[in-house]
Amino acid sequence: MSDHPLKHTAIKHTREILQIALPAIVSNITTPLLGLVDTAITGHLGSAAYIGAIALGGTLFSTLYMLFGFLRMGTSGLTAQAYGARKPRAQATALWRALAVGLVAAAAVLAVSPAISGPVLEIMDGGDAFTRELAGRYFRIAIWGAPAVLASFGLSGWFLGMQNSRAPMWMALTTNVVNIAVSVGLVYGAGLKIEGVATGTLTAQWAGALLGLAIALRRFRPERVALREIFEFRSLKAYFSLNFDIFLRTCCLVAVTLWFTHAGARSGVEILAANALLLQLFFLFSYFMDGFAFAGEAVGGKYHGAGDPARVRSLMHELMLTGFVCALIFGAVYAFGGEFIFGILSDDAEVRAVASAYLWWAVALPLCGFAAFVLDGMMIGMTLTRGMLKALGAATAVYFAAYFASRFAGLGNHGLWLAFDAYLAVRGGVQYLLLKRSMRAVSTV
Repeated sequence: MSDHPLKHTAIKHTREILQIALPAIVSNITTPLLGLVDTAITGHLGSAAYIGAIALGGTLFSTLYMLFGFLRMGTSGLTAQAYGARKPRAQATALWRALAVGLVAAAAVLAVSPAISGPVLEIMDGGDAFTRELAGRYFRIAIWGAPAVLASFGLSGWFLGMQNSRAPMWMALTTNVVNIAVSVGLVYGAGLKIEGVATGTLTAQWAGALLGLAIALRRFRPERVALREIFEFRSLKAYFSLNFDIFLRTCCLVAVTLWFTHAGARSGVEILAANALLLQLFFLFSYFMDGFAFAGEAVGGKYHGAGDPARVRSLMHELMLTGFVCALIFGAVYAFGGEFIFGILSDDAEVRAVASAYLWWAVALPLCGFAAFVLDGMMIGMTLTRGMLKALGAATAVYFAAYFASRFAGLGNHGLWLAFDAYLAVRGGVQYLLLKRSMRAVSTV
């Protein structure tokens, strides 16, 4: 039997990848069920306005919470590197600091939420007045889940850094079971409609966060860290300096997401609702691929913290190949089964027909986007936050340039999807070039 070291390295990476990725895929593939369940329930209430309201409300929350994505991404990379370097005190500090910052941020969000929902919905040009009213009612209830959502960000990132993706999986499964049970019960049992969907989402978010906190305290028993250490000025400054690039990167993501919804809404409620159905296909793929991205965060961060660049390089190559194969499979499923999925999500024949007209743009999304997701994980684990910002900045510039060029050419909603596919492809391509350059620099040191 051959004892070639690269062969054993690949086998070991495969095992490590699957140990993180498989539970993470279960976790992530259930995460969009919050949106799928809400879309499916409202899709059978008899009006496209309900689907549009969930699309607007969901976009409002996703863009809001995206601004705090550093609570998960920064915590994951820092914890993984502390794990690789065998520093338990640093591991515990990463957890308590993420939870503390998350609670402060949630308090700020709750304080300003009454003032931001209306203007943001107006900026997104959210369809007719009834659709905006429904979206506002959804937001005013579900916003009380902000402390739970931000705590879950920190907990999920910490679990991944500790090389454990099973805990986030149980958090996600609990969240979705509770969401389905409460939402269905309140909508079809109590007739609460949009209020029932919002209350189901809120209840589910708190259930998942409390379970995650219980697992962290009972299973991992992190060291206690004094508040003065958590909020020590120099450490906190370094923490926010690291995460500022992630924040700016997130602002680019928010700009793309808000503009996508805005542009779709300008074309009417049917286009808005159809795009919401198409985006569910994208979300399914992205959350699946994030399972492998999380493996990149955890395993890549561990080897980076341990000072082993050769294993970091081989891990990246293995993850890229895996992502490409997954993209081919998802593209084929969407090409042959996309319209069947639309039928599950909505009984509005007109909305389904409009969505079908743009299906091939969704079919192309996996091939355009797989590298972006996989390489996000590698960069997070290695805390290459400046490279992530550069990639998103370039991709965002391409997105808006492509959109306005296609609008000038009269492509309508086709142009919007062309811009989105191009944005994903450029993002992944720039990330790959930056990572290759970073690894060459390390190898020459």
